[in-house]
Amino acid sequence: MEAKVAVFGHLRFPPEAMGAVRPHLLEFVEATRRHDGCIAYDVAEDLTDPGLIRFSELWPSQESLDAHLVAPHIGPWRDAAKELGLMDRVFTAYEVTASRAV
Repeated sequence: MEAKVAVFGHLRFPPEAMGAVRPHLLEFVEATRRHDGCIAYDVAEDLTDPGLIRFSELWPSQESLDAHLVAPHIGPWRDAAKELGLMDRVFTAYEVTASRAV
């Protein structure tokens, strides 16, 4: 499946909240990978910036990304993130016009 939309972003939590964030984040990521039709959905904690979580996503269409943003598991994740001290949320979507191996 060819990617048509790439999303890159990050969330920032208080570093001391990360132990509580991880189980909620894992549940959210697994649900997204199972149900939302993504090609790739990768999440990682920044090794040099405690509390920063980076996201990279590939979607087959804008419609599939739009559906993800209103999927049933989005609300509980956003509620948990807010309760756990979410400090910053930045995501940018890009239309993929071509891809090649480098």
